[in-house]
Amino acid sequence: MKRVLSYPVIVATAIFILVVISYSNHFNNGFHFDDMHTIVNNVHIRNLKNIPAFYSDPKMFSASPAHWGMRPLVTTTLAIDYFLGNGLKPFFFQLSTFIWHLLLVILLYFIFRNLLNRTFADKKLTSLTAILGAGWFAIHTANAETLNYIISRSDVLSTFFIALSFLLFVLLPGKRKYLLYVIPAIIGVFAKETVPVLVLLLFFYLLFFESGLSVADIFKPKHFKTILNIVLQLLPSIIIIAGFQLYTLSKIKAIEGVSNPAGYYMLTQPYVWLRYCIAFFLPGNLSADSDWGVITNVFDERIIIGLVFFSILLITVIKTSAKKETEPIAFGLVWFITSLLPTSLVPFSEVTNDHRMYFAFIGLTLALIAFILLQVQKYNQRKPFSVSRKIVFATVIGAAFLLQSFGVYQRNKVWKTEESLWLDVTKKSPMNGRGLMNYGLTQMEKGNYTVANEYFEKALVYTPYYHSLFINLGILKNAMGNPAEADSYFKKAILYGPNYVESYTFYSRFLSQNNRFDESVSMSEKALSIDSYSTMSLNNLMTVYLQTQNWNKLVQTAQRYLSIIPDDKNAMLYLESGNNKRNMFMANAPTQIKNTTAEDYLSTSLIYYNNKEYEKCINTCYEALKIKPNLAEAYNNMGAAYNQLGQWQKGIEACTKALQINPNFPLAKANLEWAKNHLNKAK
Repeated sequence: MKRVLSYPVIVATAIFILVVISYSNHFNNGFHFDDMHTIVNNVHIRNLKNIPAFYSDPKMFSASPAHWGMRPLVTTTLAIDYFLGNGLKPFFFQLSTFIWHLLLVILLYFIFRNLLNRTFADKKLTSLTAILGAGWFAIHTANAETLNYIISRSDVLSTFFIALSFLLFVLLPGKRKYLLYVIPAIIGVFAKETVPVLVLLLFFYLLFFESGLSVADIFKPKHFKTILNIVLQLLPSIIIIAGFQLYTLSKIKAIEGVSNPAGYYMLTQPYVWLRYCIAFFLPGNLSADSDWGVITNVFDERIIIGLVFFSILLITVIKTSAKKETEPIAFGLVWFITSLLPTSLVPFSEVTNDHRMYFAFIGLTLALIAFILLQVQKYNQRKPFSVSRKIVFATVIGAAFLLQSFGVYQRNKVWKTEESLWLDVTKKSPMNGRGLMNYGLTQMEKGNYTVANEYFEKALVYTPYYHSLFINLGILKNAMGNPAEADSYFKKAILYGPNYVESYTFYSRFLSQNNRFDESVSMSEKALSIDSYSTMSLNNLMTVYLQTQNWNKLVQTAQRYLSIIPDDKNAMLYLESGNNKRNMFMANAPTQIKNTTAEDYLSTSLIYYNNKEYEKCINTCYEALKIKPNLAEAYNNMGAAYNQLGQWQKGIEACTKALQINPNFPLAKANLEWAKNHLNKAK
């Protein structure tokens, strides 16, 4: 007789299929926001040999000195993704995060089941409830914000290792003295600074489930010895985790983005927590970049509402921790509270952030399923569920899962491109200057200069001292043929962002484009004094030295560039030019070139382009595409050649295809902008 699959297995399989379907449209979503400096422009992730250095050198975390930090585990996984995809292929980065998310969901099933089993007698029902709880977390719409934002993998990784340490502590009580459970926590420390929260979770676990005490009992003298024993039991893990966390923090000069007044920031947080709690049940107003700010009036109704919510939350924890049947609810709420403490006590510039809900929602999920299970048990004791009621109950749960699935699928669409993401931000957070600027930037890249200028001007109202905004205004004004106005904006970018390398690199490029070579060199050297790995600055210098025939400096700069990116073909040509004291980009192309790979054809097309043989360049690009149809560089070279021939529409089509393959391709964006600008002038 064939064995019939159990109901929990069927439910788990159905949920897994639903999760995969929900995220099926997210695997090719591009890089956004902080992904640019930590992934796209971070040359260090391009070589697996750098991995050991990730754990000692904070400069390798980001291409932006303002964001240098120590999250080497995250950087390691990004380097592996780059290696597997042989470049910046979003699919491999998105897939990696998704797999970590699924692994966390599996851990949550075992955590939920274990905690529920300590309170409820029906093991089959607790197992099914744990599956539904883990599935609810897996498919929650708000979590799509974390999974789509690649650098937020730090939240996924740190949460995974916290959960793994917690599970090992719970499942292996006899092995605690060997501190095996601390090993995952140590690994997690290198992902994000939230891992010390684990100690608080373990404290309350021991308090509730193993000591049988409540929150109120902490303050009773007769339980002092028990509380002390719990602390002493956790002391070795406290010392170890704190030691590793202090090591990572000691490597960085300061935490980026800590700029709000601490008192007002912390007063605002209870209202933020209320927002998170509402989003757990109704995730309908998610935004990649909120426009919330600190509330500086202590009598503001939002402060009062937040404090009332916080008081209710604490009272609920105290009351539910006093009864064995409601201990999982209390512990879930404690998880929610403690997980939010790191970002609530440190006054970050962003008051709220949707990816902060990821870790916290584990606690709310546990509290919710424990509450529902308790109500089901009480109802069933009074009057057993009829078949019809079971069907209704299952239908409601199924509908809730489908709604979350629909929400995930829609959020994935929002995160598809920079344009779709920042358009959503301008609607959800209309007073966010950074969001307005970034949407304007997407329009500038499309050649819609008037629209871009409109959004930049709106952004100025809310962020009048934002150096990135002035950089983009400088780029825009230069593209619109106003170099004098552009120059003033670049100077303001340096004024408001004197410690940001981008302020100098983009100004250097502008100066070079306008034949102000000495000034360009000065700005690039200033940028390199801030970040010695700034490849854009080195590129600017190589361009200037080639144009001014400063061969010795060209050789030195090209060698420096190749020490960072050894296989860069452009840098090799610059080096060859310096050694031969002539422009090798303009050297005659060989009469017969043996091309065997797409990369060979690509290199040949560049030679033809620099030799002004644009038709041959285009034909060679076609040959490259026959071998590798998704070679964005070939479409870019083709677009540039069409532009040189004045065939602007064909240039637009080729560059658009390049950007469809690689949305974050700066050269293709520039060539597309060039083509659209000239096409508009022609009309």
